[in-house]
Amino acid sequence: MRAIEIKQVTKRYQDVLALDDISFSFEYGKIYGFLGRNGAGKSTVINIIANRIFADQGEIFVDGMTAKENMAVHEKIFCMSEADLYNTSLKIKDQFLWMSRFYDCFDMEKALQIADQFKLPLEKRFKALSKGYQSIFKLTAALSIRTPYVIFDEPVLGLDANHRELFYNLLLKDFEKNERTIILATHLIEEVANLIEEVVLIDQGHIILQESVETLLETSYCVSGREDEVDTYCAGKNVIGVDTLGGLKLAYIMGEMEQPSAESHLQISAMNLQKLFVKLTERGEN
Repeated sequence: MRAIEIKQVTKRYQDVLALDDISFSFEYGKIYGFLGRNGAGKSTVINIIANRIFADQGEIFVDGMTAKENMAVHEKIFCMSEADLYNTSLKIKDQFLWMSRFYDCFDMEKALQIADQFKLPLEKRFKALSKGYQSIFKLTAALSIRTPYVIFDEPVLGLDANHRELFYNLLLKDFEKNERTIILATHLIEEVANLIEEVVLIDQGHIILQESVETLLETSYCVSGREDEVDTYCAGKNVIGVDTLGGLKLAYIMGEMEQPSAESHLQISAMNLQKLFVKLTERGEN
């Protein structure tokens, strides 16, 4: 099976259970949204996949090979993260040279083209760049390394709207030309909603949902109206959250939509991915 497989992984930091026996997979050839609130466990999963930390229990497999301390998977995964895992005193052009030596699949020509599009100053040292341009350097590197699996952990931190849009366009063009697995771990859900094919949602160290975006949007909706009518309609349904505004009540539902009766004053509306995420993770608090 071509995939990153996470099997029964548990990770604890002293008295904090960061991951609790989680199992799921990122299949080859898809763009994933790996979503979760701060502290939900996203970065812990990513760091275990990248061999930066190790699980207390369970295993990670990449295309059937165990990932832990296995150099055979080095050319299969690249992880762009918030952490500055580079020699910050090197110039950007020298950073690219080191990457070309470390990764056989690094495309120098592509890196220089992307750097030019972002106006990334190659003669500057990494530590002299603004936070936004440090992120741009990391994005450029990730887009230029042709591994089958690329993970972007909060990729657009510090980027303005124009640079974020350029990144998303470059990402889509790259995916169309070179099929691989792209994993976007981000809190800017609405920005990536039109990019991602499948969502993995983690909350408090548990995987609470893995589904295609299409299916989620087709089977999630909001019903609004008088509180008594909404309560009657919601009986027996999977209500993931509610809001009240004066005498008006809004209920957020997952499941096949049932049309209200003809005499009802209820209104049915679509639920976007951001709202779905908020309501599912709110429920995790209760």
